[in-house]
This record gives sequence, structure tokens and C-alpha cells, in this order.
Amino acid sequence: MAKLHSKKKGKSGSKRPNRKNSKLASSELSPDEARDIVRKLWRQGHSTAEIGMILRDQYGVPSFKGLTGTTIVKFLREEKLYSAFPEDLLNLLKKAVAMAHHLSRAKKDVHNKVKYEHVLSKIHRLATYYKKKGLIPKDWKYSVEKAEALVR
Repeated sequence: MAKLHSKKKGKSGSKRPNRKNSKLASSELSPDEARDIVRKLWRQGHSTAEIGMILRDQYGVPSFKGLTGTTIVKFLREEKLYSAFPEDLLNLLKKAVAMAHHLSRAKKDVHNKVKYEHVLSKIHRLATYYKKKGLIPKDWKYSVEKAEALVR
């Protein structure tokens, strides 16, 4: 989605080598300790991406999935800790609510009006995908009021 609404060329970089769920022997943490750390960090309010970076930087775990055999999101869903709406959709909703609030005060801000429409486009595309996957209700539609309620 990087190239869709901007003139940038997108992201590129090195990728981790493929490993078919091989357990990591280099990590000092056991899988149970890593799960406890993830639970603790999630309750403190960290996002899944932040949890992954904390595990990597502070605990020396290069991949939670390689260590435990499951992703952080799947683990949190099994533990009934993960929210009903996916995290990337909630982040877009937060951005849209902030932009809508700004546009209600600054009606002549044409540039942000265009970018707000781009964010809405991303929300609609992502919502369509999640409706097909069954992660959000089929009758869910974006509105600023619903988004504000979800973001809180």
C-alpha cells in the first residue's frame, strides 16, 4: 500500500531466511518464559510489533514464532487477550478519527482532506478483507462515531 497514495517507491530491505518452524537453540529463554513475557507486555499496553521488538532487543529472541511455533497474535487470541478488531485496522481508525477531528476545526485544509480520503480508502479495503476472513462483523461499516467508540 506504500505506492498507492504516495509517490514513494515502497519498502525494501533484507528478509529473514525461511525456517519451517524450527525451534531456536540460540535463545536463552524457554518458550514458557517467552509466553509469560508476552502476556505481561500485552497487559502493559504494548502493541504486538512493540512486543516483538522488545523480545528481540532486550531478551535476545529473534523470532517468537521460531521459539514457540505460533505467532504473537495467534498466541494472544488463544489466551483470549487480543481485541476483537485487528490491530492494523484499529491503527487506521485512530488516524482517521484524529484527521476527522482536525478537519472539523480546519475546514479549508485541502491537503489533509485528500489524505483523509486516502486513509478511508485503506480502511474500506482492509475492512473488506477482514469481513471475508470473518475477523470483523459482516455488517460493519465505517463511521466516525463507531470509530471513536472503537478507539477508546
